[in-house]
Amino acid sequence: MTAPASSSDLRITVLAGGVSSEREVSLGSGAASASALARLWPTRLIDVKADALPPGLDPARDIVFSTLHGTFGEDGGMQRLLDAAGVVYAGCDAASSALTMDKAATKRAAASAGVRVAADQSFHSSNRPTAEALIAALGTDRVVIKPNDQGSSVGLVLPEGRDAIAAALAALTPGNWLAEPRLIGRELSVGVLEGRALGVVEIRPRSGVYDFASKYTKGATEYLAPAPLDEAATAAVRGAAEKAFAACRCRDYARVDFILKSPEEFYLLEINTLPGMKETSLLPMSARVAGLDFTELVRALVSPAVRRFQEARPSA
Repeated sequence: MTAPASSSDLRITVLAGGVSSEREVSLGSGAASASALARLWPTRLIDVKADALPPGLDPARDIVFSTLHGTFGEDGGMQRLLDAAGVVYAGCDAASSALTMDKAATKRAAASAGVRVAADQSFHSSNRPTAEALIAALGTDRVVIKPNDQGSSVGLVLPEGRDAIAAALAALTPGNWLAEPRLIGRELSVGVLEGRALGVVEIRPRSGVYDFASKYTKGATEYLAPAPLDEAATAAVRGAAEKAFAACRCRDYARVDFILKSPEEFYLLEINTLPGMKETSLLPMSARVAGLDFTELVRALVSPAVRRFQEARPSA
């Protein structure tokens, strides 16, 4: 593949690293993406080591492809700085990034579009509910408690029973938290590219819980791509992913995660606007189901930003 001649002077700048708990994951995503993008356009990789705009970005030349995960990279912080600097970037804008980083707000937006979501209680650690109040609100003593605005299952706990819930609540670190009934089912992930769903991937953690260790320990999770679903269930999940993407005003691409209790009953878990981008990550798996290899995928992810760049700078 070669880049269009009219794009010969532009440069893709990949941002990776950051200072969140997902720094090492981001570095892996950035390295893989930069390697593939370099086959298409002049590309450089920047290791971001502070919550600030990297120096040396040229709005007349650079298009940013961010692989920053977690706080600042994924919550609209970096996107706001890029907007202020006039730098074109791939992916969701600042408002959509901030919305989807907030799991409770994401669920409200998706529910307004008809996507099924589980009941929840969101709270700050400084005003945490009692175990009894949480059980009453959720209607079960088998719950999930997780950070409301972090990724990669950081801090996820699955207490069962009043005493375990009380202990989990007492141990929460400062921040915003979300509690939900624990839904038992099949975990699914769907990439969405410019509003259209790609393939459905099923996630089968060998431990039974798709936590940080299951995500990033080799061999800890089995992935089925495509997910073994019938045609109707596949279409329904893909349609729900597209509705959630649109409801949260996502742009360019995202990954949408669900839990399937039955072919007719599935629930949105979250939307990830800057998903993992190693060749073995979920979004690339979803793309392969749709017939896109990794290089074709990164080209498709960046191409909308290239179009925006060229429209704003006709001589580019």
